[in-house]
Amino acid sequence: MAKQEQQGLSGSSSNKDTDAGRSGAPNFNLPSLDLAPEPAQSSRMPLVVWIAVGLLVVATIAVGVWSISARKGASSSPANATTIYPLDPYAANLPITGIVMSEAGSLAGGKLTYIDGHIRNTGSRTIDGITVQTIFRNDVGELPQVETLSLMLIRTHEPYVDLQPVSASPLKPGDDREFRLIFERVTPNWNQQYPEIRVIRVAAR
Repeated sequence: MAKQEQQGLSGSSSNKDTDAGRSGAPNFNLPSLDLAPEPAQSSRMPLVVWIAVGLLVVATIAVGVWSISARKGASSSPANATTIYPLDPYAANLPITGIVMSEAGSLAGGKLTYIDGHIRNTGSRTIDGITVQTIFRNDVGELPQVETLSLMLIRTHEPYVDLQPVSASPLKPGDDREFRLIFERVTPNWNQQYPEIRVIRVAAR
């Protein structure tokens, strides 16, 4: 009987120690972690950004088209090529009138010189191509610059001056067309008078 009581007390003491140990253990209240994936953000660009990109593309294309048009028919003859070629037999049927000269800045920072005028087909043949020589003279009659290039017709003036070769719109008998010649460089040793324009080669049918 005494042993049972002693065991009971011992067991009770042990249980109390265990409970005390359990109750004495530190209790950390850790926050629960929310591991749910965040909703994916939309990758769509705002409408304003798309509009801005579109305007930039349109502006770039417009500048490129203007640059290409400005260089159509631009002279590439060496500045010292002063050989004068004879007139084409059909040249007398292609009078050039209304010459006007102007200048404009280029996209590369240089200067372009334009010669605009009219050419009329007074003959009986249809013209598919015209090559001209433009002769710049100085004050003593020398030829500091002679340029040989294909004549380009003005297709439209708006929204910019657009050029096309004669073959794209042949000159039929009686036609009168506007043309433009473009020079990337004109010698400073020039008398500032209108240069002579000579028709040296004609493609006719």
